[in-house]
Amino acid sequence: MERKGNLMTHRPDIKVFDATLRDGGLVNNFYFTDDFVKALYLTNLRAGVDYMEFGYKASKDIFDPAKFGPAKFCDEEWLRSVVGSNETGMKISVMADVGRCNLQRDLLPKSESVIDMVRIATYINTMPAAIEMIEYAHSLGYETTCNIMAISKTNSADVDEALEMLAASNVDGVYLVDSYGSLFPEQIQGLTKQYLEHMEKAGKFVGMHAHNNQQLAFANTVESCSMGASFLDATVGSMGRGAGNCAMELLLGFLKNPKYNLTPVLSFYGQYILPLKEEGLKWGYDIPYLLTGKLNLHPSSAINFTKEDRRDYAEFYNELFDME
Repeated sequence: MERKGNLMTHRPDIKVFDATLRDGGLVNNFYFTDDFVKALYLTNLRAGVDYMEFGYKASKDIFDPAKFGPAKFCDEEWLRSVVGSNETGMKISVMADVGRCNLQRDLLPKSESVIDMVRIATYINTMPAAIEMIEYAHSLGYETTCNIMAISKTNSADVDEALEMLAASNVDGVYLVDSYGSLFPEQIQGLTKQYLEHMEKAGKFVGMHAHNNQQLAFANTVESCSMGASFLDATVGSMGRGAGNCAMELLLGFLKNPKYNLTPVLSFYGQYILPLKEEGLKWGYDIPYLLTGKLNLHPSSAINFTKEDRRDYAEFYNELFDME
């Protein structure tokens, strides 16, 4: 499979997907101010971003609304307070985790909602439940994706089987998700090819969602894109759980499509992202996240290490070997 496109031109199939509120919300329990959310929405419109993810459709039976900001639940009233009827070219997305939501209760028919896309997040072993959720959201009129998390922990045969199941479903696209930030561009190349072999013949797109544990989120996103992935996730300032994600400012600076405009993102970064860091919120590349990425481990231990303000990196590295 040859690379798709080149560095001098743009591919019209590429869609830029902003996940700042959703992945970034994992840093601050989704406590974004109304001003922040509205400003990000307007920034994405001015920057030419194609999709903006406002957060999760989480179940209030599982997550206490008193402990999270509104982006954890994405109630219709809250969404409309930000976007109105969203009479723009940018589409609105939410994510729903298998086992952590109640779509039958909380998801309105598309005709009654400003949401355009529902992204179903699943591990490979809960694929039947994910497909059931996909089909339900599809039946209500939504675009859908399946985001297969922790793909670095999954063997190739299981990936093939999951992709065959998804190819036979009504899902619109499937995301390659490097949840632990452990994959390298060569591995991303092979996985993207594997995904495309199943998805292209079914008329579905492939997306890429990267984490920056080894400072490869941008490189891995570009590599996946060059092989044919078309939906590319990014967050402003790389804001996201642990090591964060592919930085929106890097991605928009790389893409050659003249519809994309970097300047609004830079303005938002200075006005809204830097103050969050100055207030003490922590995310982004750091040694603890490098180590969990290197060992292909969930970043939760690194997150705790950072919260405890530890500096004994070598000791932490030794502790991680016991977790493998």
